[in-house]
Amino acid sequence: MARNWNPDSWKAHEARHLPHYEDAQALADAEATLGTYPPLVFAGEARALKDELAGVARGEGFLIQGGDCAESFAEFHPNNIRDTFRVLLQMAVVLTFAGKLPVVKVGRMAGQFAKPRSAPTETKDGLTLPSYLGDNVNGIEFNPESRRNDPQRMVRAYSQAAATLNLLRAFAGGGYANLRQVHQWTLDFMGRSPWAQKFAETADRIGEALDFMEACGIDPATVPQLKGTSFYTSHEALLLPYEQAMSRQDSLTGDWYDTSAHMVWIGDRTRFPGSAHIEFARGIGNPLGLKCGPSLEPDDLLTLLDTLNPAREPGRITLISRFGHDKVEAGLPRLIRAITREGHPVVWSCDPMHGNVVKSDSGFKTRPFDRILTEVKGFFAVHRAEGTHAGGIHIEMTGQDVTECTGGAIAITDEALGDRYHTHCDPRLNAAQSLELAFLLADMIRLEAGGRQADAA
Repeated sequence: MARNWNPDSWKAHEARHLPHYEDAQALADAEATLGTYPPLVFAGEARALKDELAGVARGEGFLIQGGDCAESFAEFHPNNIRDTFRVLLQMAVVLTFAGKLPVVKVGRMAGQFAKPRSAPTETKDGLTLPSYLGDNVNGIEFNPESRRNDPQRMVRAYSQAAATLNLLRAFAGGGYANLRQVHQWTLDFMGRSPWAQKFAETADRIGEALDFMEACGIDPATVPQLKGTSFYTSHEALLLPYEQAMSRQDSLTGDWYDTSAHMVWIGDRTRFPGSAHIEFARGIGNPLGLKCGPSLEPDDLLTLLDTLNPAREPGRITLISRFGHDKVEAGLPRLIRAITREGHPVVWSCDPMHGNVVKSDSGFKTRPFDRILTEVKGFFAVHRAEGTHAGGIHIEMTGQDVTECTGGAIAITDEALGDRYHTHCDPRLNAAQSLELAFLLADMIRLEAGGRQADAA
């Protein structure tokens, strides 16, 4: 257990991007309520994820982490949960089949509500109100009542997260993820994408392999790895009152865990020296993500790792690079070399979303698919050059047929962004674009595997 730490020791440190609650008693009441609620996840599940991530850190797996930019109360629906889950399953199958490596599946789901904002307020038509900070803090509607920071929203977010987790567990272990169902995972509206046909061909090959295995006496109905899957949840540990209220001491080990998710991460804006978010994260046993952008110096990263993982435990830290398509090849090598020199066991993951936001001619925020792909290619190229493992992808995506990111094989144009632009915050890849990215990633994983084999020879 971390020294000189308790779940509220973060309050003695500088906390940025936290909401101000006008009613301190209402906040205390909400925290007390959450403190009596059951954990959403269990310490043993978090340790299982850490073990799987340790394999990725050794180059023996790949991490796919994806889901909503910001979950909302309005879009909470079982179909939305199901559709995002099955697109992640599709992506994982494509990557597993291509790379011959296990794929660790982590959703940005069941807790990804709070969002940091560039300014504390926004003004429209002469009216200035607090910025929208996520549905677990305030509402997106631009009026004084909606924009009031309400601590009871944390309690509602817990209930939605619990229901989401319940459904995800049922999908993962109840037969939906059975590889015999792989043909049924394609969403109806993806039929117009050329990648849907390529997925169908992959599914055919998987079916043939299962037929062969069954003929040899290996029945998917009785092999857990074939009839179900492990699926984990994650979110940015931004709203510290919620994270503190969800912290529990494990009865087996005595260690503290944040039971709001299996994995939490610290964002680019809250990982500064003396950060309250870093102080909170250092004391919990969950796997941790750390966003790494152009502003992060190698020495500062090493200091953060010494704070968050002093024992250098494999699987504890995932470094999520977010440089932008035009900066990744210049900025990432400095961090990789520092980590390699010091021997920290980390998972390297690529977030190609946050550094590639642009304002379209039609006025919408968007992320051009070609820029996303360019950053991913640069990420893999850097790791090939440095002799390290490109271990994961971190994307904002949805199973819905949205039009939020331009480009891809389905060629969403600037003019089409307004057709189905539904995000509560930043633009997401839709299902067809996500599957397209998976096939392009598969090519890069095959190339990396070929390079490793050549080096071994």
